[in-house]
Amino acid sequence: METVVPTNFWHELADGRIQCDVCPRACKLHEGQRGMCFVRMREGNQIVLTTYGRSSGYCIDPIEKKPLNHFLPGTPVLSFGTAGCNLACKFCQNWDISKSREIDTLADQAAPETIARAAQQLGCRSVAFTYNDPVIFMEYAIDIAQACHEVGVKAVAVTAGYICPEPREAFYAHMDAANVDLKAFSESFYKKITGGELAPVLDTLKYLKHETDVWFELTNLLIPGHNDSDAELEEMTRWVVEELGPDVPMHFTAFHPDYRMLDVPPTPPQTLSRARQIALKNGVRYAYTGNVYDERGGSTYCHACGNRLIGRDWYRLTAWNLTPEGACNQCGTPCAGHFEDRPGHWGQRRQPVRLANFHV
Repeated sequence: METVVPTNFWHELADGRIQCDVCPRACKLHEGQRGMCFVRMREGNQIVLTTYGRSSGYCIDPIEKKPLNHFLPGTPVLSFGTAGCNLACKFCQNWDISKSREIDTLADQAAPETIARAAQQLGCRSVAFTYNDPVIFMEYAIDIAQACHEVGVKAVAVTAGYICPEPREAFYAHMDAANVDLKAFSESFYKKITGGELAPVLDTLKYLKHETDVWFELTNLLIPGHNDSDAELEEMTRWVVEELGPDVPMHFTAFHPDYRMLDVPPTPPQTLSRARQIALKNGVRYAYTGNVYDERGGSTYCHACGNRLIGRDWYRLTAWNLTPEGACNQCGTPCAGHFEDRPGHWGQRRQPVRLANFHV
């Protein structure tokens, strides 16, 4: 299988360089140069993807770990990532993968059909592109999604949403669900802490809501002293309700010191609870806490009558009070999301998988 494949989203510049048009970073490359993401490179008179078919490893996770609480709850998802990233987050908690500049990081190899077959045979309802951002290996992700759809398996993108409009349309045409990491709600945070911009992420969120059928949820990692003020949380949650509607779930998750932010303390649990309450007050119907033990903050409640619809103990489902149609079994109010007749029972297991066992 070829691991270097041509790509479509680039154009030539008058000075002889070629500009990659996948993300707003717009890397301008001479022959042999790689983009900031590391995996896209100029080779000849084109941009190529250098890591097609290669992965840092595969494992089966609960779908709630992505996190997705309203997309096939309780079911297993086959998860994998590659190398590189198009942002430069100082707090990256998968930095050994996303910041890797070593092809040797990519220890496993599989064709799209192999991944789809493995997911189907392992009983996974979906495949997740995660650990690093799939927009940088979108050609591989799209081919996998297509292969998965042929065998009844869904495709999930875990992403920062940092992508340009044209490739965004091509990418999300093949995704069934996404968790988008809204890292903060200020341009200064994005510039100083991630090396990116906020505006394109907000544009992606509005696109997903108003121009696609992709189910998506938001994650906001709260970093003490950087993006956890009441004022920022108020502004962000009001924007979500006004621009995306009240049914988009929000996950407020705890930071732990990592990578280049080892001097920042972990997020106190009360910060997450405060963020959740602000979101609920401003009209977000489904607000969650994550990366801490909080059974109430991890469970799903009916926004009309308060009935606990889905109970969660970490990633294990402890209660299911939805009708087969996905409505509250107490008052009949629909719960936003994609639900099956009965919940999955994968629990909180994490199971590594070697795809060599599934090659033809």
